[in-house]
Amino acid sequence: MHAVELLGFGPAGWGAALLRAAATTVLVALLGFAAGAVFGGLAAWARIAGSAPLRWLADGYTTLLRGIPDLLVIYLFYFGGSAALTALAQAFGATGFVGVPALATGALALGLVSGAYQAEVYRGAYLAVHRGQMEAARAVGMSTPLMFRRVVAPLVLRYGVPGLGNVWQLVLKESALVSVTGLVEILRQSQIAAGSTREPFPFYLAAAALYLAVTTVSTYGFGRLELRTLRGVRRG
Repeated sequence: MHAVELLGFGPAGWGAALLRAAATTVLVALLGFAAGAVFGGLAAWARIAGSAPLRWLADGYTTLLRGIPDLLVIYLFYFGGSAALTALAQAFGATGFVGVPALATGALALGLVSGAYQAEVYRGAYLAVHRGQMEAARAVGMSTPLMFRRVVAPLVLRYGVPGLGNVWQLVLKESALVSVTGLVEILRQSQIAAGSTREPFPFYLAAAALYLAVTTVSTYGFGRLELRTLRGVRRG
């Protein structure tokens, strides 16, 4: 069968399935990135202003999650969570294997991994904020929440956007690893289509094109966001 027919939207085409898989990829990456923003923000706060035990905990979190393979984290969450759910179900009289939702598990695993990287981005961006700007905010009577909203957060975002863009691209590519849980994203759908048609090259090439399209749009979006955060800043 011709590659155009295989990738088309006709009765024998896999185009619609690939687009749905691309939407799933973007969804799991967005959920993972959002969860990572929460984990990373908390870890960055602990490392900057937390007590000694919190700093040690945050250091351990960032060191551990950046030091072990991401695929291993996904395996631990999926199989560990499934084992816990199965044991809980059996305690209430159920039988058989109970698996955790693949989407939620993948998003949580990606969130924990990306949070370790986002924590360093937030911490570095915060340390780049000039102390005089915060002192000026206190001098005019701003409360801590107001200072954070009007001074600290916009400046942290300004300095952190390039790093966050890199983390997003990392999460987007690592979303392919979630296919081991059975989630049908771009890579998994390409494998299914290639196995069904015995034509792997067109589908893996299409998968590469879809990933490239999403990363290109993402790069443009983060570029626009960076320009927006730099409004009013003299450059050159």
